[in-house]
Amino acid sequence: MRFKKYLVALITTLFSICVIWIINEFLIKTPQENVVKVGFVYISDQATAYTNNFCSSQREIENIFGSKIQTIAKYNIPDTENEIKNALIDLVNQDCKLIFSTSYGYGQFVKELAQKYPDVQFCQATCDNANQEPVLPNYHTFMGRIFEGRYVCGVVAGLKLLELLQAGKIHSGNVEVGYVAAFHYPEVISGFTAFYLGVQSVIPDAKMIVRYTETWGDYIIEKKCAQQLIDEGCVIIAQHSDTIGPAVACEEACIKNKKVVYHVGYNQTMSDVAPTTSLISCRINWLPYFEQAVSAVMDGKRIESVVKSKLKGNDSSFGFDRDWIEILGTNRIIVSPEMTQEIEKLKKQFKNGSLTVFKGDFIGVNPFDEDDVWNLKTPFYENKEQSAPSFHYILQDCIIVRE
Repeated sequence: MRFKKYLVALITTLFSICVIWIINEFLIKTPQENVVKVGFVYISDQATAYTNNFCSSQREIENIFGSKIQTIAKYNIPDTENEIKNALIDLVNQDCKLIFSTSYGYGQFVKELAQKYPDVQFCQATCDNANQEPVLPNYHTFMGRIFEGRYVCGVVAGLKLLELLQAGKIHSGNVEVGYVAAFHYPEVISGFTAFYLGVQSVIPDAKMIVRYTETWGDYIIEKKCAQQLIDEGCVIIAQHSDTIGPAVACEEACIKNKKVVYHVGYNQTMSDVAPTTSLISCRINWLPYFEQAVSAVMDGKRIESVVKSKLKGNDSSFGFDRDWIEILGTNRIIVSPEMTQEIEKLKKQFKNGSLTVFKGDFIGVNPFDEDDVWNLKTPFYENKEQSAPSFHYILQDCIIVRE
């Protein structure tokens, strides 16, 4: 009898242990220790091409890492101190160990909070202050070498102009391209200069007219700005702005008014809204940095030791060489095979470091300080010191800025 009692007690105990194990393993949802929470702060939402590029990379790392990470996103956060800090603090309070912030205007406030939360890694896109004092081990900046994509798009635009000249559809005495630019920022100036230099490498006498919208994402203003440039005789319209307004303006001018005009986009394929005029687009691919930063945090490593950019300190940048820059939306209907071959040739040159963009017989003047001048006979090496673009000179006699 006593043996039976011990046996019953043992069985009961083992059964209880099994029940407890099953409950803990399958019913009680306790956080796994190896799950890394990753936060994202966006200035807009997926309706805008700029933010959607980040969001698509967020979705890709969710697929790559699966249950090893949990992502939390904050959308439509203005770049004002209270708004951005409140969003970041909420992510920290939700135990995010890595936070990506995606608007240049966030940078100052993100860095201030990085000082307060040293156990959280903060990665700020498009900014330039990671290596400024105070340098923090948990605050990082990153951006793709977008001038490479702009230059390639400019070459395609130049080849289209050459095609039009040879066909007699435009005349050599007045070859102008237009550019819808958001703000007077170095990032924008660097971009439209790289685009122009791409055009000029094919059509040496080409001029470019730049008009600023003073907004990143106003469809009506951007479209109107493009229409003005078309009315002024620009044959190619490129943009550093976030809506499809310029592409629609080009398509309407071509279809409705029978004007000879083509479009070069940014951040998204625009041939769906401008099938007869949209030549090509380019964008930054954020996925490589996202993936490497997440891997670093998961493995307890310094982010830059995994990314391995050539930049100093807590700053990272690559171009075509690591697929940080992408050409997209190549419209096979109006982009010739020869143009496509040239695209691949240029990408290879950027990858092997044999192509320098900012050089030539040009004088650049800082629009805010006429004493700040750069003679491009001495090449300017963009993104050599920092990931954020820094070329901020307007090329005399060939780029005209109109308000």
